[in-house]
Amino acid sequence: MNGVIPKNSSAKEDAITSEPPLRHKYPDVTRMWSPPATISLFLLLLLLGQTPPCRPQSLGTKKLRLVGPGSRPEEGRLEVLHQGQWGTVCDDDFALQEATVACRQLGFESALTWAHSAKYGQGEGPIWLDNVRCMGTENSLDQCASNGWGVSDCSHSEDVGVVCHPQRQRGYFSERVSNALGPQGQRLEEVRLKPILASAKRHSPVTEGAVEVRYEGHWRQVCDQSWTMNNSRVVCGMLGFPSQVPVNSLYYRKIWNLKMKDPKSRLKGLTSKNSFWIHRVDCLGTEPHLANCQVQVAPRRGKLQPACPGGMHAVVSCVAGPRFRSPKVKPWRKESRAEELKVRLRSGAQVGEGRVEVLVNRQWGTVCDHRWNLISASVLCRQLGFGSAREALFGAQLGQGLGPIHLSEVHCRGYEQTLSDCLALEGSQNGCQHENDAAVRCNIPDMGFQNQVRLAGGRSAEEGVVEVQVEVNGVLRWGTVCSDHWGLTEAMVACRQLGLGFANFAIKDTWYWQGTPEAREVVMSGVRCSGTELALQQCQKHGPVHCSHGTGRFSAGVSCTNSAPDLVMNAQLVQETAYLEDRPLSLLYCAHEENCLSQSADHMDWPYGHRRLLRFSSQIYNLGRADFRPKTGRHSWIWHQCHRHYHSIEVFTHYDLLTLNGSKVAEGHKASFCLEDTNCPTGLQRRYACANFGEQGVTVGCWDTYRHDIDCQWVDITDVGPGDYIFQVVVNPTNEVAESDFSNNMMRCRCKYDGQRVWLHNCHTGDSYRANAELSLEQEQRLRNNLI
Repeated sequence: MNGVIPKNSSAKEDAITSEPPLRHKYPDVTRMWSPPATISLFLLLLLLGQTPPCRPQSLGTKKLRLVGPGSRPEEGRLEVLHQGQWGTVCDDDFALQEATVACRQLGFESALTWAHSAKYGQGEGPIWLDNVRCMGTENSLDQCASNGWGVSDCSHSEDVGVVCHPQRQRGYFSERVSNALGPQGQRLEEVRLKPILASAKRHSPVTEGAVEVRYEGHWRQVCDQSWTMNNSRVVCGMLGFPSQVPVNSLYYRKIWNLKMKDPKSRLKGLTSKNSFWIHRVDCLGTEPHLANCQVQVAPRRGKLQPACPGGMHAVVSCVAGPRFRSPKVKPWRKESRAEELKVRLRSGAQVGEGRVEVLVNRQWGTVCDHRWNLISASVLCRQLGFGSAREALFGAQLGQGLGPIHLSEVHCRGYEQTLSDCLALEGSQNGCQHENDAAVRCNIPDMGFQNQVRLAGGRSAEEGVVEVQVEVNGVLRWGTVCSDHWGLTEAMVACRQLGLGFANFAIKDTWYWQGTPEAREVVMSGVRCSGTELALQQCQKHGPVHCSHGTGRFSAGVSCTNSAPDLVMNAQLVQETAYLEDRPLSLLYCAHEENCLSQSADHMDWPYGHRRLLRFSSQIYNLGRADFRPKTGRHSWIWHQCHRHYHSIEVFTHYDLLTLNGSKVAEGHKASFCLEDTNCPTGLQRRYACANFGEQGVTVGCWDTYRHDIDCQWVDITDVGPGDYIFQVVVNPTNEVAESDFSNNMMRCRCKYDGQRVWLHNCHTGDSYRANAELSLEQEQRLRNNLI
């Protein structure tokens, strides 16, 4: 990756690998010597014929980077940023303890080794440090002793390189594109496409046009001389597009020539100025940002030579991913649905971000963050139909997954079609845990949806009345949304469209929020969203607006949040603990009072007889990034005398037995719950407990367990005949409480009942397998015989 050359500079900056953010914000440590002592020591040493000792260099913590061939972020030529310019470090006196200090400053745990004699190629520019000597305990390289900034007798053939341990420091979260850019004032900030053809101007998102780059606060066009498809690939990736196609350059040249002949055209005057052009761009095609390419802003002789002699602006045509394509636009290449299903993102607050999960052997699992970087993340983003990655996240920053860790040490070169084409190890080979789950934030196209919705009247920018912009009789107008059918799914779409993450609450009664006076009329009603839409305008809605409540206090509102809980059932525990029990009616009075038995129990001769119960244990994890709390406060909790505790949520799980075609034959009727932290992992404190009217909820990382031997932890199958069934558990079934991912709230098992015994097998959450991945009874190896 290369920085951007300052205007009129005669040399390019060296290639840049991404700069990891520093773990801490280190203070400016300066070791002060009192002037008298310094002078006396200096004179004494002169008299003795010795040179004074080197003063430790501590002019403020400097930024480091590793540069060189290949894409491994943990090794390369060591470079340091000083006075706005990148330079190298000489290998004289450099050893493992110096390499350790450098690696820690770069965000890695430690150093494996170092390399002398420019093993990673010779750098350019100044050799900033020579004879670096560290104790090994320093926080940064500039706190070590050296000859001084720029004082060196080395050549670039002695540039030192380091190899760090790929394990990141605890607290080191991500590798970002913004950290790969050049020094302030010498950076390519943004890229956009300026449409030229009328058809391109009408298209949303804009996929074809002249490339414009924001540099030093001004938009410049890029000269098309030596422009390549590799350059186009990088530009399209930055704009959220996975691929690019060639343009009709002859046609665009004709348009350019016509404009040059037009005496009224401003373009002719602007093209004569070097400040209008980016002179030259040279990308490999694997870079996540144009600033990582070799970029020359102006010709080497400055203003004496035109920046784009005889050329025109570079034109790029990108291909949008399936989610951002108009239904009328056909894909330019055949896309395999099976290929799409092999990777996915989970628990992200925005479109194009989330924890990385891959499908291996019909089971979804996570990816370890060891060696995870922007290039590998970009391959994944493009595979999913997004652009390149703008951030590769480490340390389960977007939540921990469950199940296997399929991949580790993922190493992509950048041109692979799918993540499975990259080199990788099995996740179990290097001791990865789910606390190392990798995540990503991808570039997505600007669809303009964020400008078509706003919140008004709320106490903060994250809440308020939802106001949308729609076309009414050919005129764009702002107005409110009718709250009929307004629910959490619709609120989730609104918050995502606003760029505010998840919906905390879907609000139907907003009389206490004053909206915008000129936008009080209802302009959208009957909104029904599936939850995958990018904007409310894409959801189903009424043709002519019809709102039974009219305008005013019944307008739809939302409260948004950047983090949310995520509940998931432990399917394996259900499978392993299921059994049948014939329980006497004399022991079921309390359960019957709480509607935990089938309706036929009402007509039995109590206390004589029994009920046949399919019992099991359930363990519900919170894998999200926020605690799961009941929607209502203590004032509305219900005291259950029978079980002697308060129930904070009335509809929390559904337990059902279904036929193979989905018809319900039995249900558990278990609805009321008290929520608490039954267990938490080591180092995490339990926060919620039902006892003594305590606070209720499930802490992030903890789980709420209901043992098989407690009341109502069953399905009453007394009236069910022998056969093959589906056993289903749904957590938070009405989506009453917001979660980051509702797709894993359902757990299903195949169930075989012969009248005396029951087998549960192939238990899995709704997002664990593909639809056709359920195994038959004969294929299932983990059947459990459960005799009465």
